[in-house]
Amino acid sequence: MTVLFSISVALIAGLLMTRIMNIFKLPDVTAYLIAGILIGPFFLGRLGVEGLGFTSYDAIHSLSMISNLALGFIAFAIGNEFTLSKLKSTGRQAVVVAICEGLGAVILVEAAMIGLHFAFPKTLSLPAAITLGAIASATAPAATLMVVRQYKAKGPVTDILLPVVALDDAVGLICFAVAFGIARALLVGAVDIISIIVEPLIEIVLSLVLGAIMGYILNAIEKLFHSNRNRMTLIIGFVILTVALSTLKFEIGSVTVGFSTLLVCMMLGTVFCNTCPLSDELMEKSDRWTAPLFTLFFVLSGAELRLDVFSDYLMVIIGVVYIITRCIGKYLGAGLSSRAMGCAAPVTKYLGITLFPQAGVALGMSLSAATYLGHDGMIVRNIILLGVLVYELFGPLATKIALTKAGDIKPKSEDVKNRRQNHIAAKAKG
Repeated sequence: MTVLFSISVALIAGLLMTRIMNIFKLPDVTAYLIAGILIGPFFLGRLGVEGLGFTSYDAIHSLSMISNLALGFIAFAIGNEFTLSKLKSTGRQAVVVAICEGLGAVILVEAAMIGLHFAFPKTLSLPAAITLGAIASATAPAATLMVVRQYKAKGPVTDILLPVVALDDAVGLICFAVAFGIARALLVGAVDIISIIVEPLIEIVLSLVLGAIMGYILNAIEKLFHSNRNRMTLIIGFVILTVALSTLKFEIGSVTVGFSTLLVCMMLGTVFCNTCPLSDELMEKSDRWTAPLFTLFFVLSGAELRLDVFSDYLMVIIGVVYIITRCIGKYLGAGLSSRAMGCAAPVTKYLGITLFPQAGVALGMSLSAATYLGHDGMIVRNIILLGVLVYELFGPLATKIALTKAGDIKPKSEDVKNRRQNHIAAKAKG
C-alpha cells in the first residue's frame, strides 16, 4: 500500500510541477526533478509520513526496478533513431563526434582534477582524480530524449545528437574501465590488464550481440500478430525481457562477463526499426504508454539527489571545477570534431551544449568507485552527485535553448494556438 501511495504521489507531484515550471518556460524534465527533490528525504520526506513522501533513500531504491525499466525503454527509443537512411548521412560523423567529445571532456577534467589533487592532496587523491576524469565522458540520454520529444525537435542538430548520445555510452564504458583499472592499481600496487581492457570490450561486444539477437527475434514474432494492440504488448514484453537479460552476469575463468542495459536495448531498437516496416507507427503508440513511466523515472531521480553534498566547501569547489571543465571539454570536443567532419554550422555551434546533461550512467560508475575504492570512492561519489544535481536541473534547459537557437525547436504557430482555444471554447458551449 505504501509503495502505491509513493508512486501515485510521485506521478501527481511531477505533473503538477510541470504546470508551475511552464510559467518559466522550463522543460518538463526539470519540473520532474524538482518535484522529486521536494518529495524526497530532504523536504517532504522529513515529515516521516510513509507514502506521502520518500522518508529515506532505501524507500527510493526499493523502486529501482522502475528506473531500470525506464532506462530500457529510453534506450530502445534512441535505438529506433538508427535507421539505415540516417546512418548513411550521419553515422560516420556521429562516431567521430562521440569519440572526440567524450575524450575532450576526459582530458580536460583529468588535467583539472590532477591539478586539484596537488592543491588539496588530503582531500582529493590521485586515484579519485583519475576516476573523476573518466566519468566525465558519460552523458544522460534520458534527459536529452525527453527534451527532443517534448518540443518535437527536428533538424541537423537533433539528427546527429541522438546517435552521438547513444554512442557516448560505449565511449564512456571504455574510458571508465581503463581509468578505474589504473586507479585500483595505484591503490593496490598491481595492474590488472583483464579488468582494464578485456572486460569492457567484452561487455560492449556482447551487449551489441544480445541486443541484435533479441531484435531479430522480436521482428520474427511480431509478424504473427495483425493488430497494433497485440504488437504493442509484444514490444513492451520484449523490452522488459531484454532489460532482465542485460542484468545477468557470469564468470569465464578470471573474466567477469556482463552487459550494458543501455547498449543492449539500443541495439534492440536499432535492429527492430530496420527490420520492421511498421516500427514508426508502433513507436509513436509506445510513446503514449511510456510517458507515465518516464515521468516516474525522473521524479525518482530527483528524489535520489543528495543536497548534503553542499556541506563541505572543498567538495563544492572540486565539484564546480568538475562541472565547468566537463562542459568546456564537451563543447570544444563536439564543436571542433563536427567542424572537421563538415557538419552544418548549427551543429558545430550548438551540439556541445546539448551534451551537458549527466545522470544514470555516471551515477552507476560512481557507485562502482564507492564500492571498490573505499574512502576515495566516496569522494568520487559525492562530487558526481553534486555534478548530477546541477546538470540535471540546468542541462535540459540548456538543451532546449541550444535546439531552439539552432532552429530544431520551432515555436507553436498562432494557428495551432487558436485552434486549441477554439476547441476548448466549443466544448464549453456544448
